[in-house]
Amino acid sequence: MTEDKILKESTTTAAEKVPYSTRIKFLNEIAKPLASKALTKKLYKLVKKAHKEKTYLRVGLKEVQRRIRRGETGIVVFAGDVSPIDIMSHLPGVCETKNLPYCYVPSREDLGSAMGVKRSAVVVLIKKFESYADLFDECLSEVKALPYDF
Repeated sequence: MTEDKILKESTTTAAEKVPYSTRIKFLNEIAKPLASKALTKKLYKLVKKAHKEKTYLRVGLKEVQRRIRRGETGIVVFAGDVSPIDIMSHLPGVCETKNLPYCYVPSREDLGSAMGVKRSAVVVLIKKFESYADLFDECLSEVKALPYDF
């Protein structure tokens, strides 16, 4: 086996093999609006591209809170399987106040692995950049079109 193949197999986790339909069973109560399977894939691809550019992807609860407070704009993506909910239950309200589009994806592990790290991520803020502007605009329009059921 080549080194690349061994490395790829070692970084593949059991969590990546769980289907979308199974992951949505573990969502918490506030995980609305939930991204569809296709939108989730697009958002993961966008996270992967944004992670390559410095300062265009904000990761983690504290970092995202700080950047939203300072006025940064973009798409906010929450993990839907966070427990306890209290650590991030205030952020959707903050996003609505600041007119930031947001949505939930089923898994915090997948959100972290989309960035290419083994650590999970609770929330990310994706800012627009020229190299992935088309994908960003497409995801932005789909996130804004999601129904907000309250």
